[in-house]
Amino acid sequence: MDIRKVKKLIELLEESGIAELEISEGEETVRISRYPRGGAAPVMQYQPAALAPPPLPGSLAPPAAPQAATSGAAPSGAQAGHTVVSPMVGTYYSSSSPGAKVFVEIGTEVKVGQTLCIIEAMKMMNQIESDKAGRIVAILANNGDPVEFGQPLFIIE
Repeated sequence: MDIRKVKKLIELLEESGIAELEISEGEETVRISRYPRGGAAPVMQYQPAALAPPPLPGSLAPPAAPQAATSGAAPSGAQAGHTVVSPMVGTYYSSSSPGAKVFVEIGTEVKVGQTLCIIEAMKMMNQIESDKAGRIVAILANNGDPVEFGQPLFIIE
């Protein structure tokens, strides 16, 4: 099997979110898995906050929505500025290595194409670059946090 096909299969696995893929061509077989052989896939539960249970009769107030963890300004729909979102699922890193200086801090002036952070996905380090020039006013993820596709990471003003 051609190495380009294998690379394309890996990209498809990353984009789709499936855990395992096996392809056979003639006598050749390729199996690509997100998890080590023999290990079970981790069980993940997803419970959206928007689907909170209805209040019980006689209840005075609805339950409070959970707050997101931040390392700067609290995220809010009313916060002005350009939001940089995660282009993939992975682990957020604020610097190139554990002891290195962070790429950006609140108040840092950034240019288009400047590295803001790294997201590790499937053992690959992906540099996330600014798509707008301006000043970082909020950092919405903490170093080492798992991030989802489309999750807000930075607000640039």
